[in-house]
Amino acid sequence: MLIVDLLQANVAFYIANVAILGLMLGSFLNVVIHRLPIMMEREWRQQCSELAESPTGEEEPYNLVRPRSRCPKCGHSIGVLENIPIISYLIQKGRCRDCGTKISARYPTIEPLTAVSSAFVAWHFGFGWESAGALIITWSLIALTFIDLDHHLLPDSITLPLLWLGLLASLHPVFADTRSRIIGAVAGYLSLWLVYQLFKLVTGKEGMGYGDFKLLGMLGAWMGRQALPVIIIISSLVGAVVGITLILFRLHERANPISFGPYLAAAGWITLLWGEEITGFYFRFAGISH
Repeated sequence: MLIVDLLQANVAFYIANVAILGLMLGSFLNVVIHRLPIMMEREWRQQCSELAESPTGEEEPYNLVRPRSRCPKCGHSIGVLENIPIISYLIQKGRCRDCGTKISARYPTIEPLTAVSSAFVAWHFGFGWESAGALIITWSLIALTFIDLDHHLLPDSITLPLLWLGLLASLHPVFADTRSRIIGAVAGYLSLWLVYQLFKLVTGKEGMGYGDFKLLGMLGAWMGRQALPVIIIISSLVGAVVGITLILFRLHERANPISFGPYLAAAGWITLLWGEEITGFYFRFAGISH
């Protein structure tokens, strides 16, 4: 209990430890972001081969633990000293120690991003259950954001367990009461599902994926129904501005889909921290008492 008392009593010590934890989790999130889509693809291939009754043969075990991280070009196995967050990247000058292949800047970007956002959450909420829940949400949203940017996927293996965990955690109401969080999960999913169905009915095209419904449902399960309007408005505005800008500057083809998950994730994180303040500002600006 001594360490718990120390973390609770010393804010700077608590934030520093959360930042270090976030840095290490950032390294793990890099693995999740890279490997989880590959694991999903392998699972889909296996299911297709079973349905077609044409076995593909045994594949090397591939998950978040095995095989060890290695250079994609030369196959050099990355040792412990080469896997120290940020430091190893700087020492190796962003290149594989064996073949000199350039290592993506994504890796040293996600690690400090996770550390800084984790430290900010710890400072904002302080020591307690709110901070623990917010950290879980933060880490998950970082992984979901980059997976969606790379593959236009929001894996069920992240969103669904978090949705159920949010509902279970509502028994100890932190961000909102139990009733609000249950309604938030249902309303979050159904709101985007209805938009999807209406868009498909009018245009004959699919405007978004089912992963977006589940992500908003998950955010509703943690933050409650009152957070949904703020999340939807912020994500829609930012998504529209960024999408139009990319198209105008010809950085994105109009016909290609734009992932909506990162905007939902960013809006969800902003709402998690400042949702009440944003709502209060809107009501004051509109001259509405609440």
